[in-house]
Amino acid sequence: MRPSCAVLACLLALAIPASAQSPAPCTTATTACEQWITYGGGSARSMVYATSPLTAPNAAITRALIMVHGAGRNADHYFQTATAAAFLYGALANTIVIAPHFIAERDSAAPNEVVWPERGDTWRSGGMSPTNPTLSSFDFMDEILRRLADKKVFPNLTRIVVAGHSAGGQFATRYEMANTVHGTLGVRVSYVVANPSSYAWPAAVRPLRQGDADSAAAVRAPLGKDGEAVHTGYTYGPFDSTAVPRYNHWPAGLEDRRGYTEHMSDDQLRRQLAERPTTYLLGQVDVLPLGGFDSSPSAMAQGPTRRARGEAFFKYVTDTLRAKNSKAIIVPECGHNDRCIFTTDIVFPAIFPN
Repeated sequence: MRPSCAVLACLLALAIPASAQSPAPCTTATTACEQWITYGGGSARSMVYATSPLTAPNAAITRALIMVHGAGRNADHYFQTATAAAFLYGALANTIVIAPHFIAERDSAAPNEVVWPERGDTWRSGGMSPTNPTLSSFDFMDEILRRLADKKVFPNLTRIVVAGHSAGGQFATRYEMANTVHGTLGVRVSYVVANPSSYAWPAAVRPLRQGDADSAAAVRAPLGKDGEAVHTGYTYGPFDSTAVPRYNHWPAGLEDRRGYTEHMSDDQLRRQLAERPTTYLLGQVDVLPLGGFDSSPSAMAQGPTRRARGEAFFKYVTDTLRAKNSKAIIVPECGHNDRCIFTTDIVFPAIFPN
């Protein structure tokens, strides 16, 4: 009689010395998987869900996926999405999955938990905390990356991916161009930006409302096989600032920056945007004003739909800024849905790089 799978698993476990066995990943978005990140040894702290402890040595971990939630700040949901993707790809054993929780002023905060702003320069763009004015939301991510790069805890970790969808995609694209830890950690960091409503444009131009940026064309674009290709029919020109005076102010552009990015030059931000490895994920049918679509004048200046905005931004970054490490993927049959985006085969290599 052949032994059952359960028996085989037990036999294998017994054959491996206890010191070499890694703990089973924590995959439930409950208190069991909650961990706290503190800042500079002080009492201020922020919570993450994580599949492995951030303080216990774990030689099995070779990569990390950090998944940033959307506008609903539902880190539990995004932790489930990311762990589901890791399960489907067979990556749970060697990947630590982390979902940070950016709580806002209307949320219930735990003792000493850092609160992030909801308006203006928000957590999506490195905004400064109203409860801890020296901390920005980008500092939260910096702390997570530093923990992961600690060789005493993760001696074999070589890749970190910072990913986000919708409002989390806004965070990921702005953090990619602005953070100061990239290239200092001894670990390769890449970024995955999925379906944001807006970007921090590196110049004062915007897509002209013609070609693929025409409103009617943008809605028709997903139809047919051609809809699975990245569209490139975008041209750029000056924008009438009399209608939208703050269209190019941070976080929609580079003007009037504060906090984390205040002392960086525009050229530095443009250079980092072009140099750092980034994958832009755009849902094939994410062309409707659903799911918290930003219809503000500054956002509408970037294009009529999320997909068109992403395609136009990507084309500008690659053609004008000469970005060599950026790519865009149209995710077939997906709209504004993180589960569809991140559990699709063509996306796995971006979020689980070798």
